[in-house]
Amino acid sequence: MKRCGWLVLTVLACCGWLARQANAQIDKIEIAAGTDEDRALQTISNEQDAQKRLGMYQEFVQKFSANPAAVAYGDWQISQTYQTTGDLQNALDYGDKALAASPHNLDILVSQANIALQAKNNSKLMEYAVKGGEVCLAVSKEAKPEGMSDEDFAHKREDEKSSIQGNCDFFETSGVNVISTESDPKTRMDEIEKFTAAFPNSKYQDTVSSLALESLSQLKDNARLVAYGEKILSGNPNSLPALLLLANYYGDDSKPGKFRVEWPTTRSGGRI
Repeated sequence: MKRCGWLVLTVLACCGWLARQANAQIDKIEIAAGTDEDRALQTISNEQDAQKRLGMYQEFVQKFSANPAAVAYGDWQISQTYQTTGDLQNALDYGDKALAASPHNLDILVSQANIALQAKNNSKLMEYAVKGGEVCLAVSKEAKPEGMSDEDFAHKREDEKSSIQGNCDFFETSGVNVISTESDPKTRMDEIEKFTAAFPNSKYQDTVSSLALESLSQLKDNARLVAYGEKILSGNPNSLPALLLLANYYGDDSKPGKFRVEWPTTRSGGRI
């Protein structure tokens, strides 16, 4: 455990970074020095036996259940302990408890996403990717504090975005990887809608749009497919998949009152 004054932090070794949490959109875990919680954590950190330490964290969470920061931190440590032992289901369960106490905590979300990735649980991985994307999006939409100059606010926002960019990129890539490997078109389309809301300006927008058109084609939801294709073209007039699809639709008049849509390209299904 690494202590920085009154802020208790655990660095995610698997990711190699810790987002600075200097704004109201991101939760942070604070344990004031000298409190009962702080002393209990010092005792736990001095315990060398992992199994005993796990039990101590469980007692810590129960004892300080009225303190959301203590609950979030304790459950997060329990989650990481279970992860190291290979008990990934318990790791996910306790990580979710930590998120319930600190729902906008990017570090816990990254931890959960890595556990889901390790467990090959794509539905949970998408859940954490979307939640992480929502936090990142909220930071970009943060309102200027009263009394702050435009220049200072621009610098503040840039610093905040820079500090979390690694986490945001991780969530975005994780989400599009889940989408690209999903074989069921209905599930894939549901994931795309969630992903698009969380990452409206994704660098993978072309890939996701192509997968959306394919999914709707497979579902034979032609009205929605054409509407989606036209939406893509409104933002990107040079989108080849959308152009081919709509050309196929508008050019097919072999049966009056009917139309046929065929997916114009083959999906690779590979990871980004």
